[in-house]
Amino acid sequence: MEKKNDYRISFFKPTTAFSKINRNLVIILVIIWAVAIFGFQILLKVTGKPTPENSLITFEKVWSNIKDGNASPEEKIEFADAVLSVLGKSSIMAKPQKKETLNNAFSWIVYDMIAEEEKEHFKAEISAFEQLKANITTLEDNDYINVKESIIEKVAPILHLENHSLKAKLIPLELRADEMEIFTTENINNIHGIMKLYLTHNQSFLTDTIVFGFPFHYFYTAILLLVLFVILCWVYCYKIDKVHTKMGTYDKKKK
Repeated sequence: MEKKNDYRISFFKPTTAFSKINRNLVIILVIIWAVAIFGFQILLKVTGKPTPENSLITFEKVWSNIKDGNASPEEKIEFADAVLSVLGKSSIMAKPQKKETLNNAFSWIVYDMIAEEEKEHFKAEISAFEQLKANITTLEDNDYINVKESIIEKVAPILHLENHSLKAKLIPLELRADEMEIFTTENINNIHGIMKLYLTHNQSFLTDTIVFGFPFHYFYTAILLLVLFVILCWVYCYKIDKVHTKMGTYDKKKK
């Protein structure tokens, strides 16, 4: 019997000269792309040095006195500001247990700085705000806005913050009425690790070098890799066009 032609195509086991050239070219370009992506990440890791943010340095400076109950008013303010710096990071939202620890720390230190005669009213105001926040259907709710602004006006000056600053706007959202009076032992034991995790970043010449107003690592991943991808696509098309012409797969149009 006459053997039928086998039209199955395998990228990894090409059967024609053209498909072998195509396979090799694709593999080379993919390797270049992979090295550009993962090689750069490895380089970032190798050259990076763990560097603490100023907020972590401040936290570690005052933490011992805060924990022992010997902190000065200035140290309490610095502690609250450092904790608020982490609470303002979007990444902490994905870790509810860690966020609860920081909420406890922030609520406790703010409550501690409130004047004794105002503590009961302040706690009730925070509780009322939490209920409003849970039940509102729009952020334009007047009662919600009024209570929020009242809390900011009361706490922001204590923390030496401008009422319109981003940190000040976080204050009402991060206070918890039921966590004000006690900073739990578990949270005391966990907070240093949490602060160190979110306030330490790897830095190197790749992150410190500025290109067109952007850190180089950002410029590289957000812009240069896109440009490289387009160039690799052009190289593939150009090379394959040359192969087609050389092997006579098609003829270029005559002028």
